[in-house]
Amino acid sequence: MRNRILIGFCLWLMMLPFSLRAELVIEITGGSAAALPIAVVPFGYDGFVPAEDISAIVKNDLLRSGRFAPLPQSDLISTPYEKEQVNFKDWRLLRSEGLLIGKVSSVDGQTYQVQFQLFDVYKAQQLVGKRYEVPATALRRVGHQIADQVYEALTGEKGAFSTRLAFVSVLKNADGTRRYALQVSDSDGANPRTVLQSKQAILSPNWSPDGESLSYVSFENGRAEIFIQTMRTGQRLSIAKFKGLNSAPSWSPDGSKIAMTLSKNGNPEIYVMDVVTKALTRVTHSSRSIDTEAVWMPNGRELVFTSDRGGRPQLYKIPATGGRAERLTFDGPYNASADISSDGRLMAMVHGQNGRFYIAVQNLETGALTVLTEQGSDESPSFAPNGQLILYATEEQGKGVLSAVSIDGGFQQRLGATGTDVREPAWSPIRQ
Repeated sequence: MRNRILIGFCLWLMMLPFSLRAELVIEITGGSAAALPIAVVPFGYDGFVPAEDISAIVKNDLLRSGRFAPLPQSDLISTPYEKEQVNFKDWRLLRSEGLLIGKVSSVDGQTYQVQFQLFDVYKAQQLVGKRYEVPATALRRVGHQIADQVYEALTGEKGAFSTRLAFVSVLKNADGTRRYALQVSDSDGANPRTVLQSKQAILSPNWSPDGESLSYVSFENGRAEIFIQTMRTGQRLSIAKFKGLNSAPSWSPDGSKIAMTLSKNGNPEIYVMDVVTKALTRVTHSSRSIDTEAVWMPNGRELVFTSDRGGRPQLYKIPATGGRAERLTFDGPYNASADISSDGRLMAMVHGQNGRFYIAVQNLETGALTVLTEQGSDESPSFAPNGQLILYATEEQGKGVLSAVSIDGGFQQRLGATGTDVREPAWSPIRQ
């Protein structure tokens, strides 16, 4: 128990023979019958043709959300890029709820003008439309931004395509040694960027609420140490290198505090650190149990954490200032590694049964628990910022991959490729 929660995964991670590919590749492994049909027409071009296919980016974003079923290009009856070219009567025959058209223009190949329009096919009305002027390097981001606006216009919920993923890869060198890489990519796995490399393990990346910084655990100095790193500048700050365990950092919703697990007084306990003053508040006082993996409730006043105080790992809730802990999970002998949806309604977790570990979600109002995955080697759940998907780590043919599942379990996708081994995913907040 003690080793499994605190150091078992760390040791296991360091022994895995990982290697790295350039970027993650998304494969849809399970579709949703309730997906909304939508027509995404290839954008028209004027002048220089961009290196990025913006309409394809939008189409792929909508597909991997699990909420939409973009029509195959072979089914499109025409390729309009302006409203005057649209015959809505024809498009109704395809039973498509929405129609997206657009155009990309450039006179120099350096700066591009991008415009798009989304229509309600049955009402023949524009739902949303916008024009952008951006450098060539920002075209992929514009594609994600358009997908966010289409998603919100048709579902009433925020899209999460302009967000980022953080994860840990382990790279195998030519001499057989390993180096660990903390990486950040776009939400679709494209544009992976290495934030930190080390010969020692890197664990538990966690985004600040403004998406500007990452906290994480590094063993680079011979023991567990918690760092904060600013994304724009790369500046790093060590905030916890006490004797014993320093692990599982988690930012508060307002960014002013970080919860963490420390064993500086002998037993692993939950502490909260003020980000500015570095002052510590001890939250739990369990002399014989392991309290770890604290995450914040959206109200910023409570923490959910893993503890074996009842004999086996279960999830508990406690005021962030300390006090009485309330047990939240009762189904099954093992529930750990919680993450909370942005609306505070759902709790994702690792749910153990018969030595296998799955991703499950529990309704915090009713207590109902639903197991979402079937692999049996799943860990590290992380909610999308809009609460509709859960990103997690699993195994395939002995290698680590990232996967995602919808909160009802009806839609599944895998992010990975041959030769890639990744763990410890964390989904960033929505960029403001």
